[in-house]
Amino acid sequence: MTRPRRSLLFMPGSNARALEKARNLPADGLILDLEDSVAPDAKAKAREQIAQTLKLKPFGKREILIRINALDTPYWREDIAMAAQARPDGILVPKISSVDDLNSVGSRLAEAGAESSLAVWAMIETARAVLHADELAAAARDPKTRLAGFVFGPNDISRETRIKMLPGRSTMIPMITHCMLAARAHGIEMLDGPYSDFSNVEGFAAECRQARDLGFDGKTLIHPSQIEACNAIFTPPAEEVAQARRIIAAFELPENAGRGAISLDGQMVERLHAEMAKRTIAIADAIAAMGN
Repeated sequence: MTRPRRSLLFMPGSNARALEKARNLPADGLILDLEDSVAPDAKAKAREQIAQTLKLKPFGKREILIRINALDTPYWREDIAMAAQARPDGILVPKISSVDDLNSVGSRLAEAGAESSLAVWAMIETARAVLHADELAAAARDPKTRLAGFVFGPNDISRETRIKMLPGRSTMIPMITHCMLAARAHGIEMLDGPYSDFSNVEGFAAECRQARDLGFDGKTLIHPSQIEACNAIFTPPAEEVAQARRIIAAFELPENAGRGAISLDGQMVERLHAEMAKRTIAIADAIAAMGN
């Protein structure tokens, strides 16, 4: 199933008002957070609030993830136990650095009785994770890991490596493309990390466009004001969708059934373009079905 993931908004699990507001936000998905935005003494309460919120099933077609705490904290096992019962679409796990980490999460989910449909998303936030991106992505072939995708975490990578976060992210692009190649080689999704300066509208839009062009499926967000621009930038333009439909229609003509390349609108179009066109159409149709 093709699912739009243009915008996934972090919402603090400890903030009941924010969770209530999230019901009507036009994001494609929500990440109910138990990690960075929740103080240690509020973890248990946040867990309870998220569980109660999900019990009401108020989020319509939005994808719902729960970001648990990292595996080097005392909280993650209880987070997983709650998530297994609350049944979100998936969990987002910070600071995944090895296949052993993925196996630990998968085993704990199985022990907690989580449904097989509950997916795991790995945050790529450490030097080790970047170095072993191919190995991590390959673990998606083992259904026990439940791995569905990566979320690139530039802020933690910057902190750990001392590589500066500069406007335009030139220092990060080699790492991004390395992780993107790994994700695509093994058929998983990849989302971009958040843009912290939510008051910088132009800077945010520029980073969204860059993320789209680098191949990200969407972007994680930290403020509702970022949703509209993010959705617009990651939505295929109408003319691109129309061209995709023309390509598919042309290849479906009887005279083109066995051809690997055809001429369309004065350009040579190959079968690979037809495959790309199918994805464009699938994404556009999925976005239309979301109604956002």
